[in-house]
Amino acid sequence: MHIPDAVPPQGLRPKLVVVTYFEVGNDTGDKPGELQFWVERDHLDRSIDVPGMTHPVRANADGSEIAVVVGPGQIRPAVNLMALGHDPRFDLRKSFWLINGIAGVSPKDGTLGSAFWTDYIVNGDLLHFIDPREMPKDWSDGFYAIDKTRPDEQPRVPAGSSEDVRTWPHDQAYINGRGTVVQMNPQLLRWAYDLTKDIRLPQNEAMQSLDAKYKGYPVAQQPPRVAIGANIATETFWHGTLMDDWAHRWVTYETDGKAHLGTTAMNDSGAMVALYSLTKAGRADWNRALLLRTASNFDRQPDGMTAEQSANGEQHAAYTGYDASLEAAYRVGSRVAKAVLAGQEPHTAR
Repeated sequence: MHIPDAVPPQGLRPKLVVVTYFEVGNDTGDKPGELQFWVERDHLDRSIDVPGMTHPVRANADGSEIAVVVGPGQIRPAVNLMALGHDPRFDLRKSFWLINGIAGVSPKDGTLGSAFWTDYIVNGDLLHFIDPREMPKDWSDGFYAIDKTRPDEQPRVPAGSSEDVRTWPHDQAYINGRGTVVQMNPQLLRWAYDLTKDIRLPQNEAMQSLDAKYKGYPVAQQPPRVAIGANIATETFWHGTLMDDWAHRWVTYETDGKAHLGTTAMNDSGAMVALYSLTKAGRADWNRALLLRTASNFDRQPDGMTAEQSANGEQHAAYTGYDASLEAAYRVGSRVAKAVLAGQEPHTAR
C-alpha cells in the first residue's frame, strides 16, 4: 500500500531511520531491492516527499520508524541525507540510524549471505592511481595515498597524531581530516553484534555450489554468519584477484593496521560524511549510527575462471547470493531495529 502523506505540523521524531541504497522497482509487491522488506514487513505504509531527495521517505503509522533509499554512488547518499536532515518536518537529533545494504565479499573473509557489522569505512576513491602498464615494476599495484609518492609509503601519518587510527577513542564515532576513514561507534557496534551474532542466516544450493569453487579459502566453505569487518567504499565497481589484494592492502594501510576488510561497496563514505555534517549542525547524532553489509557476491574469481567471466557472470539484482543477502540484511537488522523501537538500545550510545 502506498499512502501519500503530509507530515503533521509538529513533525516526526523517529526512533529509527533505516537507510538503504537502491530499490529495483516499486517499494512493494515486485522484485525486492534493499528497501522492500522493510516497507512490507514493518508496515511503512506512509509515503512522504522531501525536497532534494530522489525517493519518498517511507514511514509507519506513528512515525517511530522511517526508511529511505539514497543511492547509488557516494555523492547521492550524501545529498539525500543532507536534504532529509535539513527538512524542518523531521527531528532526527535522537534517532538511531541503521544503514544496510548488500555488498561484495572476499573469499578470504566470508561466504555468500554473510552479514558484517562495519567497524571502519575506508574510502577507496580519494587517492593517486597510475595505470599498472606504466607504474614502476617494483610496485604491487598503481594505488597510493594522495600525499605520498608510492604504495605503502611510510610513515603514513606521524605516530600518535590525531590521524593515527590507533589513537582514536573507543567509545565514539570518529573521522580523519580528509573524511577517507570513518570509525563507527565501537560500543554501539559491539552491542549490535552481540545481539545478532547467533542468528542463523539463509543459504541455498546455488550459494553452496559457488562457495565450493573457492578452494583453498576455508572461510568461503563455511555457512554464512554474522561478523565484524571493515567496508571499502568506491564509486568503481571493481572485480578480480588483483583488486581484491589491493582492497585488503588499502584498508590495512589507511587504518594503520587497525581494520581488516570485510565487505566491498560504493556508498558508505558519502552517507557517513553526511551524518557527521548533520551532527556538527546539531541535526543528527552519528554516534547512533550502525552499518550492516550482507554479502551478495564474491569480489574475485575462483580458480579456473577469468576476472571477466566471474564479473559478468554475476549481474546486479541477480547475484547468486542476492535474495539471501536481502533476507540476511532484514533478519539481522530487524533484531536491532526492534530493540531500538522498544527502547532497549545501549546507554553508551552518545
